[in-house]
Amino acid sequence: MKVSFENPDKINGLLTITVEEDDYKNDVEKELKEYRKRANIPGFRPGKAPMGMIKRQFEPSAKMDAINKVLNDELQKYIADNKIQMLGEPLASDKQEPQDLEKPAPYTFMFDIAVAPEFNIELSDKDTVDYYEITVDDALVDKQVDMFANRLGGYVDVEDYQENDMLKGDIRELDDKGNTKEGGLTIEGAVLMPNYLKNDDQKKLFEGAKKGDIITFNPSKAYDGNEVQISSLLKIEKDQVANYQGDFSFQITGIQRFQKHAVDQELFDQTFGKDAVKDEKEFRSKIAEGLKEQLVRDSDYKFLLDVRKYAEDKIGQLTYPDALLKRVMKQGSKEKDEKKLNEMIDKNYEASLKELNWSLIRNKLSEQTGIKVNDDDVKEAARETARIQFAQYGMSNVPEEYINNYADELLKKRENAQGFVDRAIDVKLSDALKKVVKLNKKEISLDDFNKMMGE
Repeated sequence: MKVSFENPDKINGLLTITVEEDDYKNDVEKELKEYRKRANIPGFRPGKAPMGMIKRQFEPSAKMDAINKVLNDELQKYIADNKIQMLGEPLASDKQEPQDLEKPAPYTFMFDIAVAPEFNIELSDKDTVDYYEITVDDALVDKQVDMFANRLGGYVDVEDYQENDMLKGDIRELDDKGNTKEGGLTIEGAVLMPNYLKNDDQKKLFEGAKKGDIITFNPSKAYDGNEVQISSLLKIEKDQVANYQGDFSFQITGIQRFQKHAVDQELFDQTFGKDAVKDEKEFRSKIAEGLKEQLVRDSDYKFLLDVRKYAEDKIGQLTYPDALLKRVMKQGSKEKDEKKLNEMIDKNYEASLKELNWSLIRNKLSEQTGIKVNDDDVKEAARETARIQFAQYGMSNVPEEYINNYADELLKKRENAQGFVDRAIDVKLSDALKKVVKLNKKEISLDDFNKMMGE
């Protein structure tokens, strides 16, 4: 077997492999013997068919399989041995000439290989990168306390209506004279929140209402003809809405107002666990600790974005094998329409190069700092995602068993796996680079940080 590699411009590679008969002969013979054992040919007992017959029937496919295996093994070995940083998969070269496998060897196969551009990037304490320290002040803690109190709040009964209150009552269809329509639509125990009505005039009808009052309103006008909302209120099908354009009465049987949970021991226990916090001072302190931990992650994320920009500026414009990379992207796409595929690639190509730039830079910085990720790191990235998702629903004291189980479910989905690997790398790389570069520390409020991040 002969292997040669041409790479004159450093990015467009041409790998040529010449396969001799001795490279695949033994594999073909071995495979044919296996075929013979399994072959069920009329007139012969299993495993007793003449080898000549087996060869005539199965040798072409066995030979092709053996050559493909040799090619794949040699490709991977050559690329690994010569440390070629390949982008995507090898492609059959445009220079490839047809090979007639019915003729004797040798056979020559040519592959186009997209090679990553060469560049150097190394950071040290001579490199200065901004690091934003988000301050945890009383106003931020107040917002968090208010959020917990809202999440654990509930509705209480009141006598008169105020904005955002919820009304319960009986709805009855009225006739043209404003009387209850005989045989008309009646809905008992209906729930209505006037604040969500779309028509201001209809909304005003409920101002100052008290328990026991009867309000005359028009559902069709109140919801500006929205069939989904009207059908939901009147308990009818959407196609029946057009039949109920007139007025209805609403007799208020109850008024409920949302009330935040008191900042008391029950709130402390519900938020952080039984007796983990004993008073409001400890509660606020515990919240501040959690915020600091969370905000460090946000600061680290911003830091890594700034490292990326700094490194990209430092290495400058990289040159890629554009035509070959686009062929690689085509091969990896599921889009069958050639025109749509070309348009999609042209539209996304520059953005793909930016991500490729960062991927190559990140790999070099990871090598420089000596970071590696293992299964435990990836699992922790999934656990962190699980914690964040639980926290979004106000569940800040979820048992580790539930965290682990949810993380396991996230990891089972193949489409999530690479994202967790990347997240694990980012966490370690951020920690490592904070010790390498000179940090230009800047204090910033959360509001200003969010504005800076475009939120």
